[in-house]
Amino acid sequence: MMKKIVLIAAMVGALASCTATEQGTAIGAGTGAVIGGAVSHSWGGAAVGAVAGGLAGALIGQSVERRGYCVYRDRYGRRYEARCPR
Repeated sequence: MMKKIVLIAAMVGALASCTATEQGTAIGAGTGAVIGGAVSHSWGGAAVGAVAGGLAGALIGQSVERRGYCVYRDRYGRRYEARCPR
């Protein structure tokens, strides 16, 4: 039990100095790994969940860094940022 508390405290401390994108990526990857492993009962499922969660977390974290801007896609599928409508 004590090892888990120390590990969690170290992870929280490491995330405190990260940008919003890095925090989102780490949290998303961790959550995705747990969910992927629980659903598939395999390491492969955990790995796929970690990648998917990390990508989603990075996108969410990136959108938080530039407040007032939204991420859009044009008709060709390219991403761009512009002011969010009010």
